[in-house]
Amino acid sequence: MTMKSTKTLKPADCNIKWYLIDATDLVLGRLASQIATILRGKNKPSFSPSQDCGDYVVVINADKIQLTGKKLEQKEYFHHSGYIGGIHGEKAKDLMQEKPEKVLIKAVERMISRNSLGAKQMTKLRVFAGSEHPHAAQNPIVLDIASKNRKNKRSV
Repeated sequence: MTMKSTKTLKPADCNIKWYLIDATDLVLGRLASQIATILRGKNKPSFSPSQDCGDYVVVINADKIQLTGKKLEQKEYFHHSGYIGGIHGEKAKDLMQEKPEKVLIKAVERMISRNSLGAKQMTKLRVFAGSEHPHAAQNPIVLDIASKNRKNKRSV
């Protein structure tokens, strides 16, 4: 009888790619879940939960992301200053006008595990409000998230 062994993937063995996603009219949560999957490397057959073998993701046009329902007016992002009574909230509508990148980053951040590996994976996410990005030299592969499911895109 032969023993079957499980191959453990090392970070040096990972084939890292760069992906480019245009977020124009895409739904926030659906886009964030796709990005989180790519950052973790779960889309690869060589996925290992304890290794960072995810790919880099560049998102452009983050200012054109759509939120469904009444989330734009009702959704709030909270943070605490550390002092008593120091909780502060900000509506999604205000945050989308000031820092639209932060809305997408927060959504993806909450889908990634909250540990040192998750922090390392989050460094592979690059979000830009406009259509310009400085990562053209990496030759990113263009991903069309809108064509994967009709619910991914929302026309206004």
